[in-house]
Amino acid sequence: MAERFSSGEAQYWPIYGSSTTTPTVSNSPIASFFHQLRSHSPTSSQLFGFLALFISSGILLFLLGVSVTAAVLGFIVFLPLIIISSPIWIPVFVLVGGFLTVSGFLVGTVTVLSWTYRYFRGMHPVGSNQMDYARSRIYDTASHVKDYAREYGGYFHGRAKDAAPGA
Repeated sequence: MAERFSSGEAQYWPIYGSSTTTPTVSNSPIASFFHQLRSHSPTSSQLFGFLALFISSGILLFLLGVSVTAAVLGFIVFLPLIIISSPIWIPVFVLVGGFLTVSGFLVGTVTVLSWTYRYFRGMHPVGSNQMDYARSRIYDTASHVKDYAREYGGYFHGRAKDAAPGA
């Protein structure tokens, strides 16, 4: 990066190729625009980063186009076979989807029941310490709220009586 020469508050870049290194003062708007542009120009590492970003995004965009084209052409080629064999595939998809759904719910239910059984038997399953911590936090918060209500509950009732003394 080139050196800057400063003269008061304004900073000027040296003009390369000239025999002098003294700053040149120009009041034209074009010169001030170029000085502003040079002061905000990106560094070489930022330029290489943008170059890598543009190259990698171009490659990914090309691969996306190739894969979408291949999928559309494959769909067009296999569409007659899909239409002819659809009376077979629709019941198969419904049966397989239903079987996988029921199996997933069954596995989830067995897992939850097993964890609950081990927790209440005192076997300390994975995550039981977090469960105990959450339970103690809830209990502590509830007791603090109860103590606060006991301490300041009479104050509010007393103020309500003072607000309407004749009632």
